[in-house]
Amino acid sequence: MEKENQSDISAAQAVLLGALAPGVNGPTWNTLKSAFLLLGLCLAVMFGLAFISSDSSLILHVGFLVLIAATLFLLLSWFLSQTGFVSIEHQMREMDLVPNDRSR
Repeated sequence: MEKENQSDISAAQAVLLGALAPGVNGPTWNTLKSAFLLLGLCLAVMFGLAFISSDSSLILHVGFLVLIAATLFLLLSWFLSQTGFVSIEHQMREMDLVPNDRSR
């Protein structure tokens, strides 16, 4: 029965559920990794433009932003490796979105 509930949930619903419920589910972490990848791409372009402009303060500033983003991603990855993921069904039960089965 739980497998049916998981297949009925779209990826967007799983991400929204992951944002509102305690814990992190797989689709939410995949979305966060995609967002960090796009952030890294934008920062790499900014870093390249800073080198082209030869402005040392801009290079330092963008380099600091890259350092902050990389540190945040590494700390999030470490935290999730320590705590683990939560299943979507567990998050649904936490938010009372699944009817309780009182027959057990």
